[in-house]
Formats: sequence, C-alpha cells, structure tokens
Amino acid sequence: MTDADSLDALAVGGRTLDVLAVGCGPFNLGLAAMASTVDDVDVVVVDSVDEFAWHPGLLFEEATLQVSFLSDLVTLVDPRHPMSFLAYLADTDRLYPFLVREQFFPTRREYEAYLKWAVSRLDSLRFSTTVDEIHWDDAAERFDVLVSSHGTRSVVHARTVVVGVGTEPFTPSVMSPDSPAVVHSSDYLYRRDDAQAADAVTVIGSGQSGAEIVVDLLEANIDGGPAVTWWTRTPWFAPLDFTKLSLEMTTPAYMDYFHSLPEATRDRVRPGHWQFHKGISTDTLDRIHDLLYRRQLLDHLAPVELRNGVAVDGIDDTDRVTVRGRHLDTGAALTHDTDLVITATGYRERAQPFLAPIESLLHRDSRGRRVIAANHSVAADGALADRLFMVNAETHTHGVSAPNLDIGAVRNARILNTVAGREVYRLPKHTAFTTFGVAPPIPSHADPHAAPDSDRLDPAEQR
Repeated sequence: MTDADSLDALAVGGRTLDVLAVGCGPFNLGLAAMASTVDDVDVVVVDSVDEFAWHPGLLFEEATLQVSFLSDLVTLVDPRHPMSFLAYLADTDRLYPFLVREQFFPTRREYEAYLKWAVSRLDSLRFSTTVDEIHWDDAAERFDVLVSSHGTRSVVHARTVVVGVGTEPFTPSVMSPDSPAVVHSSDYLYRRDDAQAADAVTVIGSGQSGAEIVVDLLEANIDGGPAVTWWTRTPWFAPLDFTKLSLEMTTPAYMDYFHSLPEATRDRVRPGHWQFHKGISTDTLDRIHDLLYRRQLLDHLAPVELRNGVAVDGIDDTDRVTVRGRHLDTGAALTHDTDLVITATGYRERAQPFLAPIESLLHRDSRGRRVIAANHSVAADGALADRLFMVNAETHTHGVSAPNLDIGAVRNARILNTVAGREVYRLPKHTAFTTFGVAPPIPSHADPHAAPDSDRLDPAEQR
C-alpha cells in the first residue's frame, strides 16, 4: 500500500467508510473479496500483523483442508466471482493439474497460496494497523475508530464495524509452566528440529493438529528419532464425523435452525457437536496406524505410547519435564518424563479490548455472552442495531458452523446485504435434505429451489 492508501489518509477530510473490518483472517478477507465487486459498498480491512499468514506453524507439506475447494472466499454464494479458488488456479495456470489430481481437498499450503493471491489483488487491506478503541457517535450514527499504524494514531469513521479477530492458542493452566519445553501445537513447525532431535516428545490432545504432529513424530521415530507419547482426555482417538447427512449439520439450514432455538436449548445441544471439529480425519488415523504397524518390524526404535482417557494434572520442568496425569476410568495416577511437550489443546476466542467503550451498549445473554442476531450482528438498541457484526465469535448462537470455512461466504453475504439494505448477493435457499425443525418438508411436487420456512432469509436480508 502507498502512503495515499493509508488509514491516516482516509481519516483526513472525515470520509466515512461503509465497513471497517477488524482482523484479516480468511473470513474478513472473504468479506473484502465479495465487496470488491460491489460498487456502492466500500470495505477496508485492518490487521496488526505486518503481512498475511495462515497457520504457518502447522503447514505440513501433505496436510489438506478438511473442507473442499468450493469452501473458498466466495464460491458458495457466487461461483462466478473473479476471486474464486478456480479463478486462482486458472490465473496461476494450474487448473488442469488440479483436475488430473482428482482431489476435492486442497493442501493447506495451496489454500494459503490462494489466500495470498487474493490479498495481492485487493486494495482494501491495511496491515501493520492496530485498532485501539471503538466509540459510537449516536448523533452521527457512526463509529469513531482510533487506530495506530507505524507510530501514527488516527481516527477513522465507519458506519459499520465487522470484528473478525479470530481465536488464539489456548493451553490450560495445569499445562502452562513458564518453560520453553512446553510448546503449543500452533508453533510446532518452528520447533520441529528440536522435537526430532529430542530423546522423548509428548503430545497432549487428539484433535487434527495433534494427530498430524504425531504422524510427523512417528515418521521421525522410524528413522531413529525420539520416543513418542500421545495422551488424550477423550475416551478414544475419535474420527471427525464426515458422513454425508451428518455434514448437513454444518449447512446454513442447520445454522438458522440452531439460532432459532432458545438459549438454554442451544447450550444443551452444542456440546454434542464436538465430533464435527475436534476429531481426526480418517486418512490421518489410517496413516498413524500404518506407521505403528510398520515400526513393529524394526528393531531398536525408541518406544511409542498412546493413551486415551487421561487427564493431565500438571507439568513440572526440572532437570527433565515431568508430565503428571490421571487415568479417568480407574483414577490411577500416571507420570512420565520427557524432553518436550506439545500441547494440542485448541484455541479460544481472542480478547477484544478495543470494544470496551461500547460494551455497555451491547446486549448480553444470561451467561454474559453477546447476543448475536441471525444476520451475525450484535444485538443493540437504537441506531447501533445492525451496525456491529461478529465473525467466528458466535458459536454459542450459530452453532458448529460458525468457525467453518464453508459458512464464510454465506455469512459475508448476509453482512453485505444488511449493510447495503438490499440483496447484493442471493443467498442459497435449499442447503440440506434434512428438516431440522417442526416445519413440514418440501412436498415432492414443489419447486426444488424454494426454501423451507426454516431456511428462508431473515427480515434483515430481505430489505
């Protein structure tokens, strides 16, 4: 970006943006991509990082997405959009190799390359820019956003703000000694050489990231590398549920149904969705079993231990790292020494201190969480309604779909439709065969493109 493109330049003269999006992950990047073809809606996305990167600590060479290439920034709403994954393949002259590869799921490295391709084609992104405070001017019906960039502070005005700061690595306090020997899985590739040179490595957690790290360590073990211990709290090393009708639980139809449920019902139902996002792909499980089988035929390898149903009670870092645990079925104490611990313990919602000036204006539910409307806006009174949107921070209201890449284009279409006050993007109406609520199914003679009541646009999207 040139100096003329800076946010400071936007602040001079008091121009008011239609949308200021905070955080440049795939979701807000998709918002910018979809807005790039809408003439009368201007979107600027800011992020404090110096350049775009997508999970660099977990970009294994062979790791693939768990969603198809159709779940890109735009396709599931507008397949003809110039920033689709297929457009990227055509632009880089790789369309035929991708066809012959016959894989629905791109590698993560390729998906990141696609995202960087999109970044290079958008002039609405501002990196090295931190949002410090967001204020609401009720008289002017706009946000006054205090931002810092390269030592300069500016106030940017915006009619709408979209918060998409994502999640951050989370390690439970019992696993968090102040020790370089405890590493979150998100940083694994930065410490890969240390792990493969160690005598023993322990992985805690059995989601997809933990399993991919175990694959990497088992391959090193077969080549004479470290002993590997893998502990998980779950009762078994569970697969992701990718069966067809189960995947309908990640569609807009189910998301809208889930949002329509009472708060208490959503909180009761949501824990049962864990296997949609906390399991391991069957390909990865097959790979792990194959490596375990192969090492039976080799002598003098360092030991490997897999344990499920184990809770970690503490990690002590003295001469070596000691991991203390408890077998959940029997209550028996377990302990072992290791050199490096990889905590594959997931992520949590990133803090949003910049919203402090307007927190009192936002509605909260009985558990203190923000109330999020069907169009992904934060519930608020008066002119602030439909002005602040949350991206990947609404699992409690929208369910398992909220963090999924395959819902990003639909969510962004809803946001842009609300901002524009019209149907900028036509939303998919028939997204599942399953009828989730009590509404009757579509009759066999009915228009197959018509939506059941539970899958229709909400009023904000019909304006």
